[in-house]
Amino acid sequence: MKIILFQGNFPEKYNGTRHNAGFEFADYLAKKNNAQFQEKPKFKAFIAEISLFGEKVLLVKPTTFYNETGFSARSICDFYKVDFRKDFLAVHDDLDLDFGVVRVRKSGSSAGNNGLKSLISVFGEDFPRIKIGVANEFLPIIGAMNFVLAKFSKSESEKLPQIFEICEDFVEEFNKRNEKKIKFLADEYAPSKFIRAVKGHEEDREGGDRCHICYEMRLDSSALKA
Repeated sequence: MKIILFQGNFPEKYNGTRHNAGFEFADYLAKKNNAQFQEKPKFKAFIAEISLFGEKVLLVKPTTFYNETGFSARSICDFYKVDFRKDFLAVHDDLDLDFGVVRVRKSGSSAGNNGLKSLISVFGEDFPRIKIGVANEFLPIIGAMNFVLAKFSKSESEKLPQIFEICEDFVEEFNKRNEKKIKFLADEYAPSKFIRAVKGHEEDREGGDRCHICYEMRLDSSALKA
């Protein structure tokens, strides 16, 4: 079994906001796999079950606020006896990445993301995560808090399914080969509508002296402007 936890906020007034990019991706996966989310109060989460390559995968949308998702993650992993270091994946929006960029890290600090801080408080830093870029030119104008709680523009919303295709490919590789063996598509997958995947080092914004291998893919610039 694998668990994928998506960062976001309830209630429905937060639907479509940048901070709920993770929830949007969760809904995309559930719909594609004909799965329905059901509320599980003891885990403080909505959970949908899908099957990927013959293995059970739980899609988790915590009902706690974004900054407190560690509770759901810990309780679910403990209940199902899941090893968070190889069978748990977090998905969240990222202000440091431009809209259209998807990056995967095998481990690392929160880099200021409060949802990750909550997860790290219960797991430590050694778990993989998918980061969905949401930044655009309005971020420095209106500030981070207002920006993440604002809804995606119409143009951005129309392109989210393309971005989720990238995320889905990362999820499939995570599920097939587990986190320690995964190559995160960097050297083996470059469909024509995406720029070649980039492998690089991402500096730890909080620690300043550590680097973590990361892999990313991004929508072609022409697709973003279309």
